[in-house]
Amino acid sequence: MANKTNICLVGFMGTGKSTAGNLVAQQLGKQYIETDALIEQKAGKSIPEIFSEDGEIHFRELEIETIREAASNVDTVFSLGGGAVLNQINMMYMRQSSVIICLEARPEIILDRILQDGKETRPLLAKNDPLQEIKKLLATRAPFYAMATIPNLVIDTSDRGIDEVAVQIISLYEEYKEIS
Repeated sequence: MANKTNICLVGFMGTGKSTAGNLVAQQLGKQYIETDALIEQKAGKSIPEIFSEDGEIHFRELEIETIREAASNVDTVFSLGGGAVLNQINMMYMRQSSVIICLEARPEIILDRILQDGKETRPLLAKNDPLQEIKKLLATRAPFYAMATIPNLVIDTSDRGIDEVAVQIISLYEEYKEIS
């Protein structure tokens, strides 16, 4: 298997993919790409607007197209949107050149982080009880996150600072880039 030059971070919203991914890219001298930002550029509108105006199915179609295009990059750190793992086509594209690492966190930590972010930026959480919605979505997506990577490539970010998470990502990448 060829040496993989990319790192792909998957996991639920609020687990630190964007913050850690950007830091890891800086530390390794790699490009950083957040696929949700590329989707917004491509659509010419925000993700909440895509969801409300065009629907989740259209968003997922844009996501597949964006990930397919992005996966051909080299020396890149990717942060995929939380639901990208729901489609195995996305993961197939990323597996070709990336070590896939899953970030996770406890539901209460996720809620706290995204509320600091501003809940309105997260269309799937525009619900009366966001903690219950997080738990429901985590339960639904858990098997997909598990299939996206091997068990050793999971980092619980709940009680870790971003610097520690970045160090762990780099360590796992170095360990697995030639064998995954």
